[in-house]
Amino acid sequence: MALEKSLVLFPLLVLVLLVLGIAQPSLSKESPAMKFQRQHMDSGSSPNSDSNYCNQMMKHRNMTQGRCKPVNTFVHEPLLDVQAVCLQRNVVCKNGQHNCYQSDSSMHITDCRQTSGSKYPNCLYRTSKMNRAIIIACEGNPYVPVHFDASVEVST
Repeated sequence: MALEKSLVLFPLLVLVLLVLGIAQPSLSKESPAMKFQRQHMDSGSSPNSDSNYCNQMMKHRNMTQGRCKPVNTFVHEPLLDVQAVCLQRNVVCKNGQHNCYQSDSSMHITDCRQTSGSKYPNCLYRTSKMNRAIIIACEGNPYVPVHFDASVEVST
């Protein structure tokens, strides 16, 4: 009787292990919120005038692997302040979606733009420090930033 039970349970155990083996790699994928933080958050540093900042950060944050990401913005504010933007003024995103929000005040940001002469794998960027309102797309529960849409001058 015990042998029959084992023979029935063994294929089931093998099936469960196979499913876990297939599903496990997808569990380790970066979430949209984690990707936003990797690509856009640099709370630990204040924007400096180092012209090499973008070259270093774009490489360090894996945005020059396989290709040069042409444009990226880093936000130098606490993550909680950036997350709070998801509760501020709702605006239409560049792609027409309605899940974008504009910060009520300006934030310290660094804009990184690929220079005209640079080509993969030697990605080179121009670094521009700014104080601007940010526009981010938010999703999920809790509602968190998942996409940096734009930055705009703060109207006074």
